[in-house]
Amino acid sequence: MIAHKYGDHVDTDVIIPARYLASQDAKELASHCMEDIDKDFTKKVKEGDIIVAGFNFGCGSSREHAPVAIKASGISCVIAKSFARIFYRNAINIGLAILECPQAAEDISDGDEISIDFDTGLITNKTKGKTYHAEPFPEFIKNMIKDGGLMASLKKAQR
Repeated sequence: MIAHKYGDHVDTDVIIPARYLASQDAKELASHCMEDIDKDFTKKVKEGDIIVAGFNFGCGSSREHAPVAIKASGISCVIAKSFARIFYRNAINIGLAILECPQAAEDISDGDEISIDFDTGLITNKTKGKTYHAEPFPEFIKNMIKDGGLMASLKKAQR
C-alpha cells in the first residue's frame, strides 16, 4: 500500500467536487476523486493504496459520495489524525476502512509503503521502519467493512 498524503480539513467538496454530485455511479465519482486538490490522484492511485491526512478529514457536507468516491478509486483505508463524525460514520456504512492515528498521520510521508493489520490496529511504515498503533474496530464493524458496508452486511445476515 502506498500512502497519498494530504493536510488538515480536507472537506467533502475537495474529495468529490459538488459539480459531480448528480451521479450516483461509484466509478464516475472515483474518476473525479480529489481532483481539486490533486489533479493526478486518479492516475497515481493503485488498488489497495491508502490516504493519510491531518485533522478533521471529511468535514463539510454529510454526503456519502465522498467515501464512495474514495473507495471506488481503489483506496483501501484512510488514516487521519481525526475525522469529521459524519464522514466517519458514512465511511463505515459504505465499507471504507478508516483509522484514527495522529502519530502515523503525522509521520507517514507521501509515497511511503504502509501495511495495516486491522485486527490489532498495527500500522507499519515499511519505508521508515516504524510502527504505530490505532485502536482497532470491534469485530462487528470489522465484519461490516469486510462485507462491503452496512447494507451488504445486513443482506448477508438475512441469508
